[in-house]
Amino acid sequence: MKIRKALMGLALTVLTATSLASSDLAGQPAPDFALRSSTGENLRLSEYRGDVVMINFWATWCGPCRQEMPLLDDLYSRYQRVGFNLLGVNIDDDSSRAMNMVRELGVNFPVLFDDRKEVSRMYDVDAMPVTVIVDREGNVRYVHQGYRPGYEELYLDQIRSLLRE
Repeated sequence: MKIRKALMGLALTVLTATSLASSDLAGQPAPDFALRSSTGENLRLSEYRGDVVMINFWATWCGPCRQEMPLLDDLYSRYQRVGFNLLGVNIDDDSSRAMNMVRELGVNFPVLFDDRKEVSRMYDVDAMPVTVIVDREGNVRYVHQGYRPGYEELYLDQIRSLLRE
């Protein structure tokens, strides 16, 4: 079991390194944006400066997104009180479908709507889901494309590391 877990961790590290290598965003300031949220108010990324922020781009038609969202919600619930925030950026044209999925899955993190795909273009989103982790200073530290079971453990390690900085 320990060997299997170690091999899985190594595989996730290799996958992350590949994903990071393909992104020009890693190491750069996170592009600021403001989007309408599910509560009706506009939320701006720069308002979260000082916190570690995960930005998760997702769509209702994306099976891995549906699988990942409850796991992300758990991370949000566990670490929000210590300076971690999660912004779920939905790219569907119809926000009502997104809200139905959010209610169905019981997601509590803020959901934003990028129906014009402007923010998705700023972040070079070309797959679903895409997860970007931003440090307290507002710099992109990690970019993950896609989702497979076990990625949440890697997210957890990265979030904890950034929270300690």
